[in-house]
Amino acid sequence: MKKTIFPFLICLSLAACSNTGHTKENKTAADMNPQFDKYKVSFIENLWKVYPGWASSQGYHKYDSVLIVPDDASRAREAVFCKANLDSLKTFDLSALSDNNKTDYYMIENQLKSSEWALTEQKSFEWDPSNYNVSGAFAEILNGNYDSLDIRLRNFNLRMANISAYYEAAKKNIKNPTLEHTALAIDQNLGGISVFEKDLHEALNKVHFGEHEKQMLEANAKESVKAIKDYAAWLKNLDNKTPRSFRLGKELYAKKFEFDIQSGYTVDQIYEKALAHKKELHKKMFELADKLWSKYVDNPLTWGQKGPMKKPTDSLQLIKMLIDKISEKHVRPDSFQITIERQIPKLVDFINKKNLIYIDPSKPLVVRKEPDYMAGVAGASISAPGPYDKNGNTYYNVGTLSGWDKEKAESYLREYNYYVLQILSIHEAIPGHYTQLVYSNQSPSLIKSLFGNNAMIEGWAVYSERMMLESGYDDSPEMWLMYYKWNLRSTCNTILDYSVHTKNMSKEEAMNLLINEAFQQKTEAEGKWKRVSVTQVQLCCYFTGYTEIYDFREELKKQMGDKFNLKQFHEKFLSYGSAPVKYIKELMTAEIKKK
Repeated sequence: MKKTIFPFLICLSLAACSNTGHTKENKTAADMNPQFDKYKVSFIENLWKVYPGWASSQGYHKYDSVLIVPDDASRAREAVFCKANLDSLKTFDLSALSDNNKTDYYMIENQLKSSEWALTEQKSFEWDPSNYNVSGAFAEILNGNYDSLDIRLRNFNLRMANISAYYEAAKKNIKNPTLEHTALAIDQNLGGISVFEKDLHEALNKVHFGEHEKQMLEANAKESVKAIKDYAAWLKNLDNKTPRSFRLGKELYAKKFEFDIQSGYTVDQIYEKALAHKKELHKKMFELADKLWSKYVDNPLTWGQKGPMKKPTDSLQLIKMLIDKISEKHVRPDSFQITIERQIPKLVDFINKKNLIYIDPSKPLVVRKEPDYMAGVAGASISAPGPYDKNGNTYYNVGTLSGWDKEKAESYLREYNYYVLQILSIHEAIPGHYTQLVYSNQSPSLIKSLFGNNAMIEGWAVYSERMMLESGYDDSPEMWLMYYKWNLRSTCNTILDYSVHTKNMSKEEAMNLLINEAFQQKTEAEGKWKRVSVTQVQLCCYFTGYTEIYDFREELKKQMGDKFNLKQFHEKFLSYGSAPVKYIKELMTAEIKKK
């Protein structure tokens, strides 16, 4: 899961938006692009004044000391910003813009309309208490390497000044929150306290501040911890007699899909495609499981005391038995993270030998334990530097099994067995998220890098899994069976998300889908239910983006024949930043036609 960052942060002050001051009629194709380029520069600078936290996460550190208090007035100023810039966009004639600028236009427009919709219709600031969590942004200041630690700590201190007001505003915003988001907010906020205690204390030991300045920082940190604990306690004691359902509902869900995914397909079309793909995967998995039966089950060495096992007639049961048997091969709980660390250079070596895509060795990738303030949504994720901080660390966050009982840990390790753990690292790191996001930061269009489309980002990671196996990475039937199981996860993510939020799928029905049809371990299925109850649409990103990317590649292979080059396709596709796949497809197709 890629960690995307467009937090609900509101501005303290709003700078005047740039307006071209010209009409469509008095601008020509010759000068419209330079004018639009100037507008984009002004737009981004004003955007950061509205969303300073987002700016920091992208490596733009001018506003690191600013923490927005999310009250009614600041939401009103955000609405003004969105409306003013939507008006500014109308002054440009789309027919007079280059293909690249047309895409930027559409992405800016979508972002602004999405923000307006979030403020006026979705209103998650009222029912999702987990929107309010300051720890991640403060942790990024401490973990950064973009400036001296002295400067970063002083910004950290200035930013802390608004924490108490921030959480007081949060309390006023919240109305009938969902129980699921309330629990998540409590866990993540309390988990983030270590940033202001342990992490800050360690940082203070590395600087030469005077005793008075250190004491001031520590005192402010204590006030911050108190505000966080008070918020968590307030949520625990909230008299919430009529909690909102965590289910988004069909109308809001369809609109969120439209804004977040920006697919060439509707949400209903994607749902139907996912159902059809699930059937295709079951067929392929049965063929492999049937062939592997004699090796793993109908084998005297595997009988044990019970003797031979009868081959089931039910195809799904047969697949499940084979997967369960193969999943016994997994790492120990205490070597989960170190195994992932060892996989990275092997993946790089394979890609270089096969000449699949250029991997920049100068961009650091750090495997680390998942921070507590991120826990509770995904077991593994990537935290990447923004386009302003291209040389910053990319973190591969790995969930810990510490404190888990033996049964739960065993279930998790079977899910991420010997084969799947390799696919996980392909997805999260190389050539998945890490690689794609490095390319995205190199995009000449800052808009395409900043307004990263989740379906493209997740779709690329899912596409890279299949591409690696197609290129010969462990071409064993066991790996292919586990790959199909993993791909079935992406497919069922869409079915699950759509069904839960628009068709009132129950937890029992969800467990049946995940365990009996997607062959997931109970621990994984329980975690996915928790995830679908605190997110919406995000789980659709994987299958939607993958489908569009893979289909596009296959179309080009048919059109270009012997001229098609896989490495060139990958590098050209990623050169457009994290734009929606439908726009990348248009740009690449137009470029090919010109040649």
